[in-house]
Amino acid sequence: MIKKKFDRTKEDVGNIIKLEHLNLCVEDQLTATVFYVQGLGFTRDPYMMTSINNMWINLGRSQFHLPTGKPQVLRGRTGLVVSSHKSLIDRLKFVRKQLSGTKFRYSANSEKKFVDVWCPYGNRFRCHEAGSFGNMRVGMPYIQFDVQTGSVKSILNFYRKIMHAPGKLAKWDGMKAAIIQAGNDQVLVFREQSGPVEKYDGHHIQIYVTNFSGPYKKLQKHNLVSQETNEYQYRFVNIIDLDSEDLLFKLDHEVRSMSHPLYGRHLINRDPDQTIRGFVDGYEAAPWLQLNKR
Repeated sequence: MIKKKFDRTKEDVGNIIKLEHLNLCVEDQLTATVFYVQGLGFTRDPYMMTSINNMWINLGRSQFHLPTGKPQVLRGRTGLVVSSHKSLIDRLKFVRKQLSGTKFRYSANSEKKFVDVWCPYGNRFRCHEAGSFGNMRVGMPYIQFDVQTGSVKSILNFYRKIMHAPGKLAKWDGMKAAIIQAGNDQVLVFREQSGPVEKYDGHHIQIYVTNFSGPYKKLQKHNLVSQETNEYQYRFVNIIDLDSEDLLFKLDHEVRSMSHPLYGRHLINRDPDQTIRGFVDGYEAAPWLQLNKR
């Protein structure tokens, strides 16, 4: 008989079981390829969206969706996990000339805990090394949104009551934030900032939920369903104060059921450190998860 006691609450995820993708329009597919594939070291999906007007970028179990259009900029930053800061910086140095004249830049944290990177269109990314977020070796552990001061308590209440997603109020980079569970080792962070929030430009996130109809009925009750996509998916944009109905934040949520045809799809991840000069047969693919060492 096993006598060891476990804290079973540590394994609770909540209704949102996966933050699958972040969709950002880009002006030029070639420029985006240089940044996301060559610079950050992620993998263009070889099977889906293979033309020149959109591309899907795999990073672990998550993706960026990058259709061509007026560039969109997330109001905040996206957290990324990469295998090595050293390799990342080497790649970023390599693409610096190709991305000159854009908003691309990067800087390493003085304590070497992360590397901040700006995409050619101004999106901010904070790159952490493998092991910073559970067993994730490559992936998207969080998206942090800048929101108005005084709104995070009501935002937390919205996700708890509408989306059945657990969360907490805590400090994030020194500011008060609502941290919402959005999958295994994944969170959505709504962080208060002083001053006005940038105007929303239509970017969206996609999440999978276990209880699909429950949130839908509650969203309907508040007239928040913005799109009836199909039997597997619906969308909403407005996050509101449930007592006053006041708008707190705009963010397009693509909500999918676990019966969605794309749920659980295997995403190919390459090893960006594999080069022609140092090629080793059989090591082209990179694991997105390291073995559990607990």
